[in-house]
Amino acid sequence: MITSPANERLKLVRKLHERRWRDKLGLFVCEGEDLVEAGTAAGLVPVDVLIAGESVEPALLAAVSALGHPPRVLAVFRRSDLPEGHREAVLALWRVADPGNVGTLLRAADAFGASVALSEGCADPTGPRALRASAGAVFRVPVASFDEAPGRRIALVPRGGEPLAQVPLQGQVTFALGAEREGLPDEVLAACDERATIPQAASAESLNVAMAGTIALYELASRRADSALRS
Repeated sequence: MITSPANERLKLVRKLHERRWRDKLGLFVCEGEDLVEAGTAAGLVPVDVLIAGESVEPALLAAVSALGHPPRVLAVFRRSDLPEGHREAVLALWRVADPGNVGTLLRAADAFGASVALSEGCADPTGPRALRASAGAVFRVPVASFDEAPGRRIALVPRGGEPLAQVPLQGQVTFALGAEREGLPDEVLAACDERATIPQAASAESLNVAMAGTIALYELASRRADSALRS
């Protein structure tokens, strides 16, 4: 039983709340039974597991937690054990720095059988907020770099693109999405094969990037399901 806040296992957990240490060590922390179980169910083997009242005093575990309500269990996993690569549908995120959006898009990709590609400047999908928003999807969804995303690239833009419902979506498709304020830069737009817009009321603000990505994947999945029924 760990009874000292100076314990090295607790020190590691504290370090891993910072991205620089996650990058340096190649490790990340999951808090809560649901996330830890999602990791082990996906076949990952934890580097360490801490359980309140069994391996560590509850107050000490609470002190190193990033959650408002301290968990009963947390586990350390290796980043290198997470899935990598691409699926037939890809969400390519350009400098999406909000961890909640990155986690939510991972969750959407999980729901619709897609993968995710990240540029530099994106939030770390293994950070605390992104992990919680992903609801365990980070353990199941392949992730790669933005430049490696294959297939036809369709830029999702707030206005001025072809209505999404009219854009061909056969074969390998990558939807490119930018951060809500900056959007996609000219050089990224120029590298895309097409620009698509999700129609909305003229007076409305642009959709949240996580909402836009989810709608695009739903549109793709719906069309492919219809095509499968007709064949």
